[in-house]
Amino acid sequence: MSMLVGTTRAGLAAAAAIVLTVGAMPGTALADGWHGGSFKDAPVESRKLELSATLTGTNDYVWRGFSQNMENPAVQGSVDLAYGIFYAGIWGSNVDFGPGSDANAEINYYTGVKPVWGPVTFDFGAIYYHYPSANDAGAELDFVELKASYSLESPWIKGLTSGTTLYWTPDYSGELGSVFTLESAASYALPKVGMFQPAISGVWGTSYGDRKDGFVFGTNNKDRYSYWSAGLELAVENFTFDFRYWDSDVRGGADGLADERFVFTTTVSLP
Repeated sequence: MSMLVGTTRAGLAAAAAIVLTVGAMPGTALADGWHGGSFKDAPVESRKLELSATLTGTNDYVWRGFSQNMENPAVQGSVDLAYGIFYAGIWGSNVDFGPGSDANAEINYYTGVKPVWGPVTFDFGAIYYHYPSANDAGAELDFVELKASYSLESPWIKGLTSGTTLYWTPDYSGELGSVFTLESAASYALPKVGMFQPAISGVWGTSYGDRKDGFVFGTNNKDRYSYWSAGLELAVENFTFDFRYWDSDVRGGADGLADERFVFTTTVSLP
């Protein structure tokens, strides 16, 4: 999930990423399954090997407020393996960072642990963002990001799940130095309507970069920017339909790739 400098990059969860489904993918109860957000699937309690996969179609791949596909449709997929509190997986999508970049695919590899303490699930992991078709002669697009998060199933309000994730990379895509991202998310399951299980959810995040010239985020000489989303999710059987509004405070220098937009996503989960 990568935003190249200014016009290109704004990098899962399993849950994650846009695919924003509560409790599905990287790509991410919440975890990197808030696609474009930050939370992943609930931890596997039993000591057995579990394999799962997702296939997604979306009218725009949005990651942390930035379109990763020049506001065009994307096809995405993931495969996850879990054993107890341990998990690992791979997620992929087509990307388009516009003129000046030959990257056309993004593959994320991730692994971590999800210990549970009462109603709280923690997630400590690492994500490697890889762009196999990119010519990195100018600047390396690939980068590694570490994350630490918690998600809480509210003991007071049934159906409410919330959490926060901290991401950090020592060298952001394009070799632009250290970047921190702090992201909070919440979802609320509504009463079932016929065959559909609806839920509303939202994400708010802020990214901070080392550089203060605005080159990383295209934010008019600011070293940080914020993004947010809110949407409705409808789940039926193995299918999830997500209708989501995205926006950010990025103005200028990003060719409109981080302005307000509506994103529709369909995801099928297996098994």
